[in-house]
Amino acid sequence: MNILVWLIFGALAGWIASIIMGKNRKMGAIANIIVGIIGAFLGGWLFSLFGAQGVTGFNLQSLLVAVVGAVALIFIVGLIRR
Repeated sequence: MNILVWLIFGALAGWIASIIMGKNRKMGAIANIIVGIIGAFLGGWLFSLFGAQGVTGFNLQSLLVAVVGAVALIFIVGLIRR
């Protein structure tokens, strides 16, 4: 059950981040899940640098952290692809 929750959470965070960054048409469901999960780790690390809590569970604050991390990941990948 825990893996399923992380997949849903990653898909939701990745999908929101792809909409924010204007990449929704180029990304599929699998890419959204991967970006969302990696973004959750990246967002947790970024927030911990500033003394804030990272991903703490399936809640709104954790979703915000994951979306911020996923947006940062999409931005970094976009810079590398140029």
